[in-house]
Amino acid sequence: MNGTLALVGSGEYLPPMESVDKFLLNCLSGPARVVCLPTAAGTEGEERLGYWSRLGVEHFTRLGAEASTLRVIDRASAREAGNAEKIRAANFVYLSGGDPGYLHKTLTGTPVWEAILLVLENGGVVAGCSAGAMIFGEKIPSFPMVVPLRPVFKLIPGAVIVPHYDEFGAQWGPIIKAMLGQLTLLGVEGNTALVKLNGTHTAVGAGGVTVWSKKQKTRFTNGQEVKWP
Repeated sequence: MNGTLALVGSGEYLPPMESVDKFLLNCLSGPARVVCLPTAAGTEGEERLGYWSRLGVEHFTRLGAEASTLRVIDRASAREAGNAEKIRAANFVYLSGGDPGYLHKTLTGTPVWEAILLVLENGGVVAGCSAGAMIFGEKIPSFPMVVPLRPVFKLIPGAVIVPHYDEFGAQWGPIIKAMLGQLTLLGVEGNTALVKLNGTHTAVGAGGVTVWSKKQKTRFTNGQEVKWP
């Protein structure tokens, strides 16, 4: 992975995330061309899709980037060559929150997903918040827990990404950890990103990142390198 992968706990497109997103914009080698994808909210209706789309464009425009939204909301739109082409023309892709299972199912094996990976391969930034972060781990929890863990894209192998960790970690963290076996829980708090760049993971933002492995549980804060077995 030649680019930057950012896994955000919560708070996408809101003012408290400006410092994190400025950090990510500074990881680019040229002018920022941001595409916001509301895909994870594809089942939530036009109002919510419009909300995420407008909020993302306004946020990144305010930060000085060229920003647009792309209506990738189902398998059909994820297969459209035109949508994939627009993503390939960008150097920053942002996946906002919603349903992680739906997001993974929608993107798997599509030209849009291949285009997102190409942005990373070419040195760009890919950021995902909440559901958008969870799909980059090895597995995701299912709620209700009929099938405890479902495989996802494994860009962070051996880990399960748990967003909103400051809100739900105390309640759900031990339950999820009990299901993981050898997998590591990565709990990302709100207004915070776990950033992978040049093979190194770093906590960026106002909160922290908790690494809960089989051997230990450690919380990292802004600027600290995040390590796990």
